[in-house]
Amino acid sequence: MIDLSWMAWTWPTAIFFIVIFGLIAAMGVWEYASPGGAPRIGILRFETTRGDRLFVSLLGSAFICLGWLYVTELSLWYALLVCAAFFVLVFKTV
Repeated sequence: MIDLSWMAWTWPTAIFFIVIFGLIAAMGVWEYASPGGAPRIGILRFETTRGDRLFVSLLGSAFICLGWLYVTELSLWYALLVCAAFFVLVFKTV
């Protein structure tokens, strides 16, 4: 078992960063397997690649979670569902 007491970390925080690292690693593997990623112009009207869309979805998810904490006292698990929908929306339309 890993001791995280050296810092004010919790398991959810550690899992969050592990997931971010995993997404970036998966994007690297995807880029290695299929170079280029076919840049496209979506609803934002500028060219984006897979990496750009991942960045936009992660940044937007952070703001969704911060807004969720400000607006409501409901569990962040509900915000995770909103973030997942946002992630899919970004990859489909941006």
